[in-house]
Amino acid sequence: MDQKILVAGGTGNLGSRIINALIEKEAMVYALVREGSDQSKIEEIEKMGAQVISINMTDMDALTKACDGISCVVSALAGLHEVIVDSQSLLLGAAIAAGVPRFIPSDFSSDFTKLPAGENRNFDLRKEFHDKLDKAAIASTSIFNGAFTDILGYNTPFFNQKNNTIGYWGSPDYKVDFTTMDNTAAYTAAVALDPETPRILRIASFQISANELSALVLEVKNKSFKLVPMGNLAELSVHNKKKRAAHPEGENELYPSWQGSQYMHSMFSVQNQPLDNNRYPGINWTTVNEILFAL
Repeated sequence: MDQKILVAGGTGNLGSRIINALIEKEAMVYALVREGSDQSKIEEIEKMGAQVISINMTDMDALTKACDGISCVVSALAGLHEVIVDSQSLLLGAAIAAGVPRFIPSDFSSDFTKLPAGENRNFDLRKEFHDKLDKAAIASTSIFNGAFTDILGYNTPFFNQKNNTIGYWGSPDYKVDFTTMDNTAAYTAAVALDPETPRILRIASFQISANELSALVLEVKNKSFKLVPMGNLAELSVHNKKKRAAHPEGENELYPSWQGSQYMHSMFSVQNQPLDNNRYPGINWTTVNEILFAL
């Protein structure tokens, strides 16, 4: 494997999984980490077989040098405007300056291109970066995976194991997209090593509605969960905007109190169709049964 892949944000949960998936495919992986990053996480990446590049993310010359000879830059950066827009823009500029042919942005989420501005603060930041990315002289591919399956263990309104309730907005038959981090990482690795990919790819380990989840929980866990209609999306949108306006301090927090509700709105507003799961054979897509058994 002669392709060299640079992964930014490799010390994060998803980034480290992407690095591992790339190494399993025998790619040469370079992990870009911020100066002062957790040494134990750096050592974990090095044990995987990646070469770590510790760098000042505002140093354009150093970023460009790190991108030299790279086939694809994968961003798994997480944060607010300073990271998603500012740092990614510098990374994008460095990739272009170094002649990198392909760029995968940190867009691992619901398909925010189908959402109006103002519905999800974190997605709006990605929209802002997209305005730059779409004008850049580099091929790029965004991977939309819906919600990570981890959320099913967080006792959100959609699936609350403390109250034994399953909440939904709109129709109880609307299917929500869920993907595991491991599936997302494996798919991202395949995309990074594929020289010809479209602008957007949509995946999901599974898609499930409130009605389906209720029946499956009874079957798998022998527990009865009450279906709870939460209203319509327009009402949820108004609620989220009021809550955000009442707590402006959250603008400086990655996950403020109102962000979770914004994610609920996004999950029930857009669906990944059609799915591109079959583009890369060999990925073992996790089932909802496996997730429920583990909870």
